[in-house]
Amino acid sequence: MPIDEERDTRKAIFRGLRLKCPSCGKGKVLSGYLKVKDKCNCCGQELHHASVDDGPAYFTLMVVVAIIFPIFGLIYSLFEPKPLWVALSMMALATMLALFILPRVKGMFIGLQCAKRLYGF
Repeated sequence: MPIDEERDTRKAIFRGLRLKCPSCGKGKVLSGYLKVKDKCNCCGQELHHASVDDGPAYFTLMVVVAIIFPIFGLIYSLFEPKPLWVALSMMALATMLALFILPRVKGMFIGLQCAKRLYGF
C-alpha cells in the first residue's frame, strides 16, 4: 500500500473484526489463536510490528461484563435458581464469550493501528 494513500479507518477495523488483513481484506491477520502473522500472504502488508498490548483484553472484558451482568439480573428476577448453578453457568458463558470475542477485538485493534499508521504501519 503506498504511503500517501488515504486509509479508510472503518474498513480497516471491520476487516480486523473478520480477522482479515486491514489492507486487502483477503489474507488472515492472525496465524494462531492470538499470534499476529509476520505479513499478509495476499498483499504483503507487514503485520509483525502490530503492538496491541492489553487493550483487546480490557475491551473484551468490558463487553463480556456488559452482556453477562444483565443476563445475571434477568435470571434472578424471573426465576429462583440455586446460586451455585447460576455461578457455574455464568462463568462458563463468560469464558466462552471471552474466547470468541478476544481474537476479533485484537483484529480490530490491529486494523485501527494500520489505518492510523501507528507502530510502523
